[in-house]
Amino acid sequence: MTLPQLKKSFFTLKKIAIAVGVLALLLLAFSLFSGAKPIPVTLQKIELGDVEAAVSNTRAGTVKACRRAKMSPQAGGQIAKLRVKKGERVVAGQVLLELWDDDLHAQENLAQEQLKVSQSRVQEVCGLADAAQRDAARSQELLNKGFISAQLLDKAVTEAAARKASCASARGDIEQSKSRIRMAQATMQRMTLRAPFAGVVADISGELGEYATPSPPGILTIPAIDLIDDSCLYVSAPIDEVDAGKLKVGQISRITLDAIKGRHFTGKVRRIAPYVLDLEKQARTVEVEVEFDKLAQGENLLVGYSADVEIVYEVRSRVLRVPTQALLEGNRVLLDKDGVLEERKLTTGLSNWEFAEVLTGLSEGDQVVSSLDRAGVKAGAKVVEEKVKPAQ
Repeated sequence: MTLPQLKKSFFTLKKIAIAVGVLALLLLAFSLFSGAKPIPVTLQKIELGDVEAAVSNTRAGTVKACRRAKMSPQAGGQIAKLRVKKGERVVAGQVLLELWDDDLHAQENLAQEQLKVSQSRVQEVCGLADAAQRDAARSQELLNKGFISAQLLDKAVTEAAARKASCASARGDIEQSKSRIRMAQATMQRMTLRAPFAGVVADISGELGEYATPSPPGILTIPAIDLIDDSCLYVSAPIDEVDAGKLKVGQISRITLDAIKGRHFTGKVRRIAPYVLDLEKQARTVEVEVEFDKLAQGENLLVGYSADVEIVYEVRSRVLRVPTQALLEGNRVLLDKDGVLEERKLTTGLSNWEFAEVLTGLSEGDQVVSSLDRAGVKAGAKVVEEKVKPAQ
């Protein structure tokens, strides 16, 4: 090999050595840099607790009253008196509305007068019947002594029987008069609308002087008064047919209202519809009614509020659980091992949006990463627990 060739090989080796040295320095600097600044993450300690399984409604539910009556008078007529106003609270049996019934009062008064006449006539006719009966008894004694003939006795007995029949007929007139009175009173009751239960008057559709009429069979008419019992409320909500088999009457539920943010109310399932709703362009659902537990006085919940329900159908107490937000796809978690993340495969059981039951893969006291959306958070990364500032 000539001298120029040796010089060329020497310079090539020198360049390679320099490149290798620079690369080594870069790797050392990266290692030192990465070790100096671990990634801040939020850690969650694995503890024992309760895990619930629940189902929710597919579309918004509606708050309804346990009792609501849209009422009209039993008979048609002109509205003569409106005893209540919209929003007024009433008690059971209170008069709400009265129709014009002067003619019925006149009929009742007539029947009362007829009753008085019938009672007077009974006194007269039945008094004569008693006298005729006594005459017949005396005629029998006189016949036995031979003072009168049998013909006179027969006449006295016949007269007594006729008077007795007249007395019975007069007593029947009294009963007829009483029946007419009861009929007039019953008809007048049909002209009066009373509250079937205590509640609040939601709406009144009629005004004084207007004509009110009951709904004929098969024909819907606007009710005169809408009465709501707001002391008992429930939520009617649709549940997907897939979840219907998990539900039972009496299951504990949580109710949230769009109108009252940040709160939930407890309740229980009071009814599960025995059929599936098959509405066009909608998923098949089962209507479920969830009744509120005893509400605190002054809650002032309004009928018609939109609501969501969460029905708990299974609970496992004092089990190892992991926050759902700490789970990766495939039931994997990132476990903190002395500042270095380690991937761990879990076997889970019951789960919901908050927690999942851990069957295998973790122990009580382990800490897993819940801030999985941060850059660089993966197995092998160095991390440090982020300190959460206390609320002011």
